[in-house]
Amino acid sequence: MQKDYEIFIEDLQEKIYQKGDIPRENMKFEREGGKYAIGGDRLLVKFAEHEDAWEMCGVYTKELFRAFQEGRTIEDIVEEIVRDISGIRKAAIYEKTRDILDYEKTKKRLFIRLLNAEKYENELKDAVYRTLGDVALVLYMKVSEQDDCITSTKIRQSIVKKWNRDCDTVIKEALVNTYLMSPPRIYRWEQMIFDPEYEGENFMDLTGIHELKKDAMGNCLSTSKKTNGAVAVFLPGVAERLAALLESDFYMVFTSIHEVMIHNDRNVEPEDLKEVLQETIKSATPKEDYLTSRIYHYSRATHKFTCVSED
Repeated sequence: MQKDYEIFIEDLQEKIYQKGDIPRENMKFEREGGKYAIGGDRLLVKFAEHEDAWEMCGVYTKELFRAFQEGRTIEDIVEEIVRDISGIRKAAIYEKTRDILDYEKTKKRLFIRLLNAEKYENELKDAVYRTLGDVALVLYMKVSEQDDCITSTKIRQSIVKKWNRDCDTVIKEALVNTYLMSPPRIYRWEQMIFDPEYEGENFMDLTGIHELKKDAMGNCLSTSKKTNGAVAVFLPGVAERLAALLESDFYMVFTSIHEVMIHNDRNVEPEDLKEVLQETIKSATPKEDYLTSRIYHYSRATHKFTCVSED
């Protein structure tokens, strides 16, 4: 199996070279745990170089190898990779990131994404973020967006210093931007299954009538874009609104980086939620989408989030 995987990686590089006209020396395979492969094995493809920077595309190879084993041709895989690189080139990412030192040009493109603080410890060393338990709220800048796919980059502490801004203030502004870029939504499982056009419930609309489930089943919270939607619970006014609709404090169960289950704390126990979460992570959460195995709580009285369980 290992030999087949290694042959696949070699074949992948050769065909990217042939199809994408990218020199072999501009490709590097990095095992999981490396600087640029925290979440899994990656093939790093450098496709542009400038005086002060270079542009790179990274693809997770184990997922591609699994698709290859299941019948997808390597030609089809390479075609998609080359197409993605072409799209990045057209997005002129380098030119757009050159504005990063100008806060006025950058501030509307800032947003927050959640990462596991322990898993991504090395990547976060010079990043701008705040932690709650093992969840990190990390500052990013949107570089481009095509077909609802966002290309982004982490903001480093040195950049915020050059902006002459306070990190906490910048993070608060980024949370507002995140809300505007991808507003929070409650998703009802029964409608998601039977209605492919279902776009969730805008429970933040104060003019409408909204009800949340107060039983043990809980409520699925994400954003209108769904991708990286677990951040929704930390967006301005969201936790307060959820608590008001539930008429209680609530527990948060982060089943992935994309969504969080909200449970009325009167009808469930954190130990039971943790057991369900562990099973969900094991059976349904892709490794790259994992956020935390811990249970979190929001207090309606204090407006504070706390971690109520350990790994």
